[in-house]
Amino acid sequence: MSTTHKEEMQKLQAKQRAKVAAASNPNRGLILVHTGNGKGKSSSAFGVMVRALGWKQKVGVVQFIKGSWITGERRFFDQLGGIIWHTMGEGFTWDTQDRVRDIKAAKMAFSKAHELMVSGNLDLLILDEINIALRYDYLDVRSVIDSLNSRDKRTSIILTGRDAAPAICEIADLITEMTEIKHPFAAGIKAQRGIDF
Repeated sequence: MSTTHKEEMQKLQAKQRAKVAAASNPNRGLILVHTGNGKGKSSSAFGVMVRALGWKQKVGVVQFIKGSWITGERRFFDQLGGIIWHTMGEGFTWDTQDRVRDIKAAKMAFSKAHELMVSGNLDLLILDEINIALRYDYLDVRSVIDSLNSRDKRTSIILTGRDAAPAICEIADLITEMTEIKHPFAAGIKAQRGIDF
């Protein structure tokens, strides 16, 4: 005799409620990593930012790679106001082609990020494309971990970018890997305003 849909859902509901009842509040901000070769790492982080703003939380962004490129999300959040936003990179690493300059920019961005994460003023801080800065050894992973561990307990951090360092993943509470299945650029389609930037 097969169980009915209602019975199956009741069993699932009971399991889920048991998990929720057993869970506890860590009384600290979480570390989230958005990585992988697929599109959507920063977009997802900005979605979480919208959620935090919906709860009237204080949020900030430090962008490590993106330079003066105008993006829809920056335009929107600038219009909204009240967000701490620092774009401190100089653009794609293959455009600058100057390792010394890229390291200097990454270190300046991380200095600002550290200041924000220990301040106690933010509920959420997005370190956009920091994983790229770590991948190219523009920043020391141990120093980044030390800063993450010294963050104010109020502050959750999202680190975005491909190739997240294993040591960062080790301390993360959540890791999401975006996997590219198909991308329009591979078919020769340029980045689209409102979709890609």
